[in-house]
Amino acid sequence: MLGVSTKIEELLTSVSDPEIPVLSIMDFGIVRKVELVDNVYRIDITPTYSGCPAMDTIGDDIVTAFEKEDLKAKINLVLAPAWTTDWITERGRKALEDYGIAAPRAAEVDKAALLGEANTIKCTNCGSLNTKMVSRFGSTACKALFQCNDCHEPFDYFKCLK
Repeated sequence: MLGVSTKIEELLTSVSDPEIPVLSIMDFGIVRKVELVDNVYRIDITPTYSGCPAMDTIGDDIVTAFEKEDLKAKINLVLAPAWTTDWITERGRKALEDYGIAAPRAAEVDKAALLGEANTIKCTNCGSLNTKMVSRFGSTACKALFQCNDCHEPFDYFKCLK
C-alpha cells in the first residue's frame, strides 16, 4: 500500500482509531507516508480535521506498536494536503457500516442530505432510505446524527469531507 514491508503495514493496520476502534488508521487513510531513515521509521499522519484530539493518541499508539517489535518510530503530523473521506478504504467503509456508522457519500449526495433535501442516507440497522437528519453534529464534529423513520433507530453518518 505505502511501499513498506508487510510487517510494517501489519503493524500500522493493528493501530485503531481511538474514536472508532473498528477502523484501523490505515483503512481510515490517516497514514500518508512511511520511510526508514537511520533505523527510525518516520511516519507521516494526517488528521481527519485540523485540531482532531485523537492525533496525539494515534501517534502514541503507533510508537507503542513499533516499540513492542523493537522498532523505533517518529511521528510527523502533516496538514497538507488536507485529509479527505476519499482516503477511507473500501474495507474501512464496510467496517464503519458494520459498526453502525453510515459511510460518507459523494459530496453532492452529502450536501443534499445535510440540507434535508433528500433521504439518501441508508439506515445502518435496517437498510431503509427513509431516514432524517436529527442534528448536523453527531458524537463528533465529523459526523451527523440521523434517525430511521422505519425502525426508529438513531445512527451516525460520517460526513463527506473533501
